[in-house]
Order: sequence, then structure tokens, then C-alpha cells
Amino acid sequence: MGLYMAPPPVALPTPNPSRKREGNLTLALIDYGAGNLHSVANALKAAGGRDIAVTADPVVVAKADRIVLPGVGAFGACAAALRAVDGMVDAIEQRVRREGAPFLGICVGMQLMADAGEELGEHPGLGWIPGRVRLLTPDDPSAKVPHMGWNDVRPTVPHPLIVAGEAYFLHSYAFESNGSGADVVATTDHAGPVVAAIARDNLAGVQFHPEKSQGYGLALLERFLTWRP
Repeated sequence: MGLYMAPPPVALPTPNPSRKREGNLTLALIDYGAGNLHSVANALKAAGGRDIAVTADPVVVAKADRIVLPGVGAFGACAAALRAVDGMVDAIEQRVRREGAPFLGICVGMQLMADAGEELGEHPGLGWIPGRVRLLTPDDPSAKVPHMGWNDVRPTVPHPLIVAGEAYFLHSYAFESNGSGADVVATTDHAGPVVAAIARDNLAGVQFHPEKSQGYGLALLERFLTWRP
């Protein structure tokens, strides 16, 4: 199915106690002034998350069992904002890269996993997944940028978090792999293939917005809450 427009969903199911996870796991939702925090937090709660810490404290992040990095806006501004939080990048690197905590990047949060972004100049990313974030250039000039609305998510390889379905996208820049593309786990189509999800080991990122993707997004967050990479 191709892209079609629809208003972003605003209602999420009431949190279901039967979805609560065993144990007392802390999920750090990183607050660096560039994310859709309220909506993402509500979606995580509706998916069964508890002990969700919306935090700008690297000490909390360094102890979290799972970490979510949202992001809305320009790549360079988000990268600068993340690095402006004293100790945050070091805490994420330690907890995620060296200690293996499951990590989910959402929208620009996913893009920041790349080596660099080219939005409003060139800006370094976290360098976790080889690739660059570049302006969307649809094969059909009539295809509008930004890519906005509901569109298919098409898995390219099996991954425990990503299944086929439809999700809500809103972006003008997209991840492009620098190598074999082995870290690309799903694409969508916007007059040509566009990366929809990337993953490696305990890292995952989605270009779409799970918090706006109704049942599809809620199910993805549920899988993330129990993911043991």
C-alpha cells in the first residue's frame, strides 16, 4: 500500500495491567529538549511499561535497564542538544555500547545513531551504525517532501522488533547505509525505497513514530519492553 495522509492519532489505549512486565525494570526516556516526550511516555505506559524515568540525568541513564532516545527537529540541533547535557553521551555509550542495555531510537533519535547528518550543514552523529542522514530525494519529483503520513513498513531481514505493517512517518531526511546495508532491517516506499528501521545487536532505531502509529506502534513498544538481545 502506498503513502496516504491521515491526522496523527492522539488517543492511546488505557494502560493494561495484564501487560505489566515482571521485575522492577527502569526505562530511561532521555529528555534533551528535542523529543516528543509526553506522547512517547504515554505510549510506553500503554504498552505496559512501568518505572519510566523521563530524565536528563546521566546517572539515571547509566543505571537504566532500557533506554529510549526520541527526537524531533533538525539533526544538527538534536545532536547539539544531546551533547549539551553534561555527561549524557558518555552515559549512553557506557550503558548501551559497553554494557548492552537494549536501546531504541525514534525518528531523529534513530538518525543520531548514524555517523553524520547533512541537515543544515554536516554534523557528527553517535557513529553506532555506519551511514549518513541525507535529504530525501524521491525518484518521482511529484512526491512531496517531507514524507508525511501512513506508509508500509517492509522488513528486509527478520528482527524480533520489526514486523510488516503500517506506521506514521514525518521526516524530510533519511538514513542511508555506508556499507552493505546489513543494519537496515526495514524499508518503506516514497517514490523509491526509504530506510524505515535499522538494528544491530542491542541497538534498534525506527524512522517512524510508534507513539503515533496506533496498534502497530504499541505492539512494537511491547516487543521492545521484553526484548533480550
